[in-house]
Amino acid sequence: MDESLLRTLTPTVIGVLVRRGADFASAEDAVQDALVEAVRVWQDGLPHDPKGWLVTVAWRKFLDAARADTSRRHREARVEAEPEPGPGETVDDTLRLYFLCAHPSLTPASAVALTLRAVGGLTTRQIAQAYLVPEATMAQRISRAKRTVSSVRFDQPGDVATVLRVLYLVFNEGHGGDVDLVAEAIRLTRQLFALTDEPEIAGLLALMLLHHARRASRTGPGGRLVPLAEQDRSRWDTRLIAEGVTILQTALARDRLGEYQAQAAIAALHADAPSTAETDWVQIVEWYDELLLLTGSPVVRLNRAVAVGEADGPQAGLAALAEVSPDLPRYAAVRAYLLERAGDLEQAAALYGEAARAATSLPERDHLTREAARVRQRLQP
Repeated sequence: MDESLLRTLTPTVIGVLVRRGADFASAEDAVQDALVEAVRVWQDGLPHDPKGWLVTVAWRKFLDAARADTSRRHREARVEAEPEPGPGETVDDTLRLYFLCAHPSLTPASAVALTLRAVGGLTTRQIAQAYLVPEATMAQRISRAKRTVSSVRFDQPGDVATVLRVLYLVFNEGHGGDVDLVAEAIRLTRQLFALTDEPEIAGLLALMLLHHARRASRTGPGGRLVPLAEQDRSRWDTRLIAEGVTILQTALARDRLGEYQAQAAIAALHADAPSTAETDWVQIVEWYDELLLLTGSPVVRLNRAVAVGEADGPQAGLAALAEVSPDLPRYAAVRAYLLERAGDLEQAAALYGEAARAATSLPERDHLTREAARVRQRLQP
């Protein structure tokens, strides 16, 4: 049975039920029940019309639930007549579902969970495993999210920027359990990219592909973090890099620059360089300047200081870092790196140690601890 086909059909089938009169929460529940039925029935082969089969079964599941709930009898009169089984409707409501699941009234965590469930077609258990939380906790989160958007009209226009933020959150979560969230984020962004010609969607897809291309080289034995300068670039996926660059170039040609396009341009310059020393750092600084104008983000300002240090020397990087708040995560690590390059090994070692103690992940903490030890070794006579 093709599990990816089920995931692809999920948002379309939910949309069909909603347009027939079901509310979003009930439609999503009915489609999930139909997917469970499909997993059981389709083991011996796919039906002639998988989408039509899912629509028919999901609609019956919805009607059964509506009839069983006496408080919804007023809705029964509207939906009693069951359509004859046959080919599913051709209208694709996937884009509307993206907007609904990323509604501004939802918290980021709820929007991510609802998107993975309703648009991604993942089960509650799969989402819970991916986020390393109990299934009951994730079920409550999804239920609350569905209640929150239950009164939102399905035809209301959505905010593309919010949808992209949700997809970027999914991508940055990495992977866990039996679902690779990085691959799932790319799949969903590809799907969104096929539905609309918005340049920022192309920019986000390019950014994901360019980052994902370096995935195999980012960690060493035992999950050891490998920084960009030390990565084996022969392990980078050149096919993904080429696809990402092509998508980015097409988006940039539209002359409607956004933050994801600017980030993707920086990633493309890293991917194009044979080594750290041969990277076009001057152009990277220019892209960070553009990104700073677009976002005003202190994290962008921090990363720009690193690029300035590579392009114009560590003292210039430290001067750029002076414009960043020391309270920002990774500030100590960046300052340690620039001070080491400037020759102040004693202060660099101390700051690497401070950054290690403040690290939020075990691989990052171990990496910074090793950096502190390495610099202290250099201080020995």
